[in-house]
Amino acid sequence: MPPLARPRTVLLAAALAGTLLAAGACSSGAGSGGAPEQDPTLRIAGPFEVHSLDPTADGEVFTRLQVTETLVTSDLRGELVPGLATAWESSPDHTRWRFQLVQGATFHDGTALTAESVVSALEKVAAETASPLADVPIARIVPEGSAVVFELAHPTLTLPAVLTHYSTAVLAPAAYDDSGEVTEVLGTGPYQVQDVELPASIETTRFEGWRGKAPAVAGVDFQAVGRAESRALMAVSDQADVVFGLEPAGRQRVEASGTARMESSLQPRTILLKVNAAHPVLGDVRVRRALSLALDREAMADAVLRERELAATQLLPPSLQAWHADVQPLTRDQDQARALLAQAGFAPGADGVLQRDGQALRLDLLTYPDRPELPALATAIQAALAEVGVGVQVEVTNSSEIPAGQGDGSLELALIAKHFALVSDPLVDVATVFAPEGADWGVMGWRDPAVDAAIAELLAGADGAQAQQARETVVRTAQEQLPLIPVAWYRMNAAVGERVEGFVMDPLETTWRISDLRWAE
Repeated sequence: MPPLARPRTVLLAAALAGTLLAAGACSSGAGSGGAPEQDPTLRIAGPFEVHSLDPTADGEVFTRLQVTETLVTSDLRGELVPGLATAWESSPDHTRWRFQLVQGATFHDGTALTAESVVSALEKVAAETASPLADVPIARIVPEGSAVVFELAHPTLTLPAVLTHYSTAVLAPAAYDDSGEVTEVLGTGPYQVQDVELPASIETTRFEGWRGKAPAVAGVDFQAVGRAESRALMAVSDQADVVFGLEPAGRQRVEASGTARMESSLQPRTILLKVNAAHPVLGDVRVRRALSLALDREAMADAVLRERELAATQLLPPSLQAWHADVQPLTRDQDQARALLAQAGFAPGADGVLQRDGQALRLDLLTYPDRPELPALATAIQAALAEVGVGVQVEVTNSSEIPAGQGDGSLELALIAKHFALVSDPLVDVATVFAPEGADWGVMGWRDPAVDAAIAELLAGADGAQAQQARETVVRTAQEQLPLIPVAWYRMNAAVGERVEGFVMDPLETTWRISDLRWAE
């Protein structure tokens, strides 16, 4: 998950919007002697801060900007397609995978991509727990001519999908210092980094050594803009060519302005309540069901997201068709919620908050502002739970506080936006979300033997009816036990300026496909 927009970045966003507006006013004023010359730089704004140059810590923006590449990537349908590997194959038992490298690839420092350099980079990635590659049972990675071979301790069918994750981007040997820390982003993509000012600014230029067709866009100026209203202002005032992360009011403002067109895609992402099932109160499934029944998802989706259809009736969104099961949908029923809480031993207190054994039912809910709809939804959830006697204190904080609370056990509730296809095969993310030991962005203090067995079957290569039955076991159990409480599905919106053509929204957010863009005639 992206880190929190820090206060200084919020100030930067406001200052940036003001500066750009002033610059725009100057450039279009009297005395210009005619239309201003078109800036050849693509201007992108979004809520995505970058706090590290290391792909395993914060690499998604560099893959989206096409600075870095992975061995395998995905197309707009989520299908695996070649990246730095042109082809791959496995042994019959899936314990040995061979990836044939593309010919003629060059790092941005001018050195050639070799099997040895790929092995060196991926060995560093596999040692970092933040990368899903660390969960692959790798015995060793070895160069084999112009190919890279993974030898595994156990069969792993999902390795190619794992290698689509941004953390597995291959950097040049010179990108690392003597201690193995990333000091410079030297990738192999069609764009190279010209300047970085963490956490809010990245400038790239076209890489002349790129092995493919030269992109029409010569360079990119990316700005992380924390305030949603500032992003909307940049879109309607033509101060950015592409603006990501528009909240509903900003989207309506853009649509009304006529200065930019809206592009959107229903993503494999769910806004959900992460619940500490080891908590003395939340460990009771009756309480978790009561919290779910108290939520008017349709009203919240309508009021906050401006799309009633985004109300989540189950955990996995319809964009993940194989994981979207025919289950009894989650609905609102406050009377049933109160009855379940009464069964769990809670009775109304003098202040309207339920009590049990003299203890008020009060819970802390953490969320973060990177996605502007989260604080608004958290406030709506707070109000809905108050109606059934549950007191909730909302804290909008840095997103890093959520895994920290997972680690020390202090977290009670968290409202998060979880992407279920960070790699092209959702199974990898589902397996992580339901890991028996818990997951930073998944379950906490909860496990179920049937779910463990179903995921193990899928990871072992179950297919056809067996695979579908296993997926339904996971979905149905999650629907009944609610270790994660779905709230809403997620639509990514972007405003695209008139001078840009060829923009396509990638539902997996793998890349912004800048090299496919062209300037309008």
